[in-house]
Amino acid sequence: MTAKPTVTDVLIVGAGPTGLLLAGDLAAAGVAVTLLEKRDAESNLTRAFAVHARTLELLDARGLADDLIATGRPIGSLRMFNRLGVDLTGLPTRFPFVLITPQYNVERLLQERAVRAGATILRGAEVTGLRQDAEGVTLETADGTTHRARYAVGTDGVRSTVRDLLGIPFPGESVVDSVLLADVRLEREPAEPITVGANDTGFALLAPFGDGWYRVIAWDRHERIPEGTTPSLERIAALTEAALGEDFGLREARWTSTFHSDERQVPSYRSGRVFLAGDAAHCHSPAGGQGMNTGLQDAANLSWKLAAALRGRATDALLDTYQTERHPVGRTVLRTSGALIRLALAESAPTRALRGALTAIGSHLDPVTERGARMISGIGIAYPAPKDAHPLVGKRVPDLRLTALEKPLGGEPAAPERLYEALRAGKFVLVSNDVQTAAEPWADELVTAAPADPHGKLRDTVLLIRPDGYAAWAAVDPGHRDIDEALTTHLGAPAKA
Repeated sequence: MTAKPTVTDVLIVGAGPTGLLLAGDLAAAGVAVTLLEKRDAESNLTRAFAVHARTLELLDARGLADDLIATGRPIGSLRMFNRLGVDLTGLPTRFPFVLITPQYNVERLLQERAVRAGATILRGAEVTGLRQDAEGVTLETADGTTHRARYAVGTDGVRSTVRDLLGIPFPGESVVDSVLLADVRLEREPAEPITVGANDTGFALLAPFGDGWYRVIAWDRHERIPEGTTPSLERIAALTEAALGEDFGLREARWTSTFHSDERQVPSYRSGRVFLAGDAAHCHSPAGGQGMNTGLQDAANLSWKLAAALRGRATDALLDTYQTERHPVGRTVLRTSGALIRLALAESAPTRALRGALTAIGSHLDPVTERGARMISGIGIAYPAPKDAHPLVGKRVPDLRLTALEKPLGGEPAAPERLYEALRAGKFVLVSNDVQTAAEPWADELVTAAPADPHGKLRDTVLLIRPDGYAAWAAVDPGHRDIDEALTTHLGAPAKA
C-alpha cells in the first residue's frame, strides 16, 4: 500500500546515529523533519563501539552523555603496539576517556530524543528517486510515495543512495579487505582494557562493551576471506591467539562478519538543497574509532545552520560553511586513520621496521601522542576563522563554569552552572560579565551568562558561542556597537527593536 505523501521542512535519509542526531536537533529547534529509513526494524548489531570525548561533549549539550556513559565502559588510554599508546586522561574536558559502548545504545538514545522532540521516522521507506528545484527537494520511495521538503540530507551510509542519485563521485581506494568482526564472550578477562597485537600472522583487537561481551577485530596477513562470508568462531579464536598470544577463552559469539575498509570522500558535501553527512560523505578505516564520531559531529555542525536558514535568521552563505568547516575534518580523519591502519597491518619491511622503532621509543613520544589524543578525541578540531579575528574564534570552547547575570534577558531563568548545560537550549550562548543592554534585542535567540570567575581569563572578554560549542565571535572590552554588529552577523537582525 502506498504511504501518505509528506511535506516537511527537512527530509533525512538514513536512521543511523548521524541522521538521528540531526533529526533530533532540527525537531528541537521547531523544524518539521521526516526521517526515511529503508530498514523495517532497528538492528541490535553494530560495527562502531567507540565514543570519543568531543562526541560526548556534544551529547552532553543534548542531555544524553550521562545516560550513554551508564551503558558502557570508559577507557583512559588507547594502547597500540605494546608501549606506544595515546593517553586521554589529560584531555581538557569533562570526558577524558573513550567510551566503549555498542552503536545501538547511541542510536537508541538519539532516537528517543528525536521522537520526543517531534521528528517523524518512517521505516521501510527505501528512497529510489530524487529531484530538486529552486524551492526544494522531492524524494520518491520504492512504494511510489513522494516526499517533499525545502532541504534534504543523505545520512545513508557508505553505499548512499542519495549520493548516487545526485551523481556525486566518491573517489578513494580500498585500504584492507577480509577483516573479521565478531561480538564474543571470553572466559578470561584481558589485562588491558583494549588489547591490540600485530605480528607476522596478522592483527587482532579486543575491546569490552562493559556487559560481558567483547568486540574482536582480526585480520589474517596470509589468507583472504570473501566479504559476506561468515567466518567460523574457531577461525576467529585461532587468529586472535596468533596475534595476541592467547585467545582468552573465546568460546561464544552472538554474530560474526567480514568487511573491507575503504578510504573515500566526496569532493563536496552539498549539492544545491541536498547535503551529505557521515559515511555518505566520507569513509575510512576503523583505526582510532572515529567513523561514527565524525558523522555525529557533521550533524551537530549542520543542524543549527539548517534551522537558522529555515527560520530566516541566516543567508545561504552560512549553509556553505558546512563544506568549508567539515570537509577538511573528514580529510584529516582519512589521513590519520589510514596511517594507523597501515602501521598496524604493515606488510612491507620498512613500515614494519617503523612500527618496531615507534614501539621502542614510545615513552619518549609524549608531545606527539598528546597531539594525537586531541585529534582522535575531537577536542583538537578547530574551524577556519576570519583574518584578524580573536584567537578564540573557530575553536572549541571548553565546559566553562557559569553564573547568572544579575538582570538576565527577557525574564530568562538563572543560567546553568556549565556551558554545555546552557547549550541544551539549542541557542547561541553569550558569556560576559555585563552585556544585558547591548544584547536585549536578541533575548529570544540567546542564552546569556557570566563566567563563574569574574576575575578570570574572560573578565574583560565577551564570548559568543555557537550552538555546536565553537566560538563564533569574541572581543576584549567591546563597545555596544561592536556587540550589535556581531550579534546581527551571527543571529540576523534583532526580532525586538
